[in-house]
Amino acid sequence: MKAEFVEIARQSLLFASVPEEVADKLIVASHVRRFDRGATIFLQGEPARSIYIVAEGWVKLYRIAPNGAEAVVGVFTRGRSFGEAVALRHAAYPVAAEAVTDCTLIQVEAAALLREIRDVPEVAIAILASTFAHLQALVGQVEALKAQTAAQRVAEFLLDLATCAQGKCEVVLPYDKALIAGRLGMKPESLSRAFAKLRDHGVSIRQNMAEIADLERLQDYALADPAEAWSRDR
Repeated sequence: MKAEFVEIARQSLLFASVPEEVADKLIVASHVRRFDRGATIFLQGEPARSIYIVAEGWVKLYRIAPNGAEAVVGVFTRGRSFGEAVALRHAAYPVAAEAVTDCTLIQVEAAALLREIRDVPEVAIAILASTFAHLQALVGQVEALKAQTAAQRVAEFLLDLATCAQGKCEVVLPYDKALIAGRLGMKPESLSRAFAKLRDHGVSIRQNMAEIADLERLQDYALADPAEAWSRDR
């Protein structure tokens, strides 16, 4: 495993709180796997035997509803882990995972992690922290769906991607707009309308680039009361 990937794994939420010697042991025993864009990592209902850390690229987790519709549960990138809770319970994956872009994953065997938990109880704390972080993220998604307009959710998405501290900033959209829409709980046509509304707040979209005229102005809009934001968008 490349030194860069070892460091990504060590800094991930999964291993950040694990004693260093235990983390190193588990990382050395892990596998690096590469997936092409569109490749299936695991299927919904498949036995969960591994936990994954994203080293490069993007991965989406999704569920297929009985009517065949796809619901995006989460999108993960460099340093993020997924699959902890179900893998440690020997359960089935409740979601499917797919490579959104060409990606590289660090695959940690659940059985090896369970052995370390039995021997070193502090490892369990790291797993709890990781699981809690996933829960917080899901709660945040639900809160956004309930408390923000579509345009506000898109604004917050762009702000999360921004690498600038203030002022003008260009943001690269990391994956296609259909997936962005699914990630934000809207249809593609609703995303297009949200992008159009954000033009009034200093955002312009060119293919896979978003140019933000003023980060603070966009942040104020994203945090505004939804009723106020809705009236401004009309």
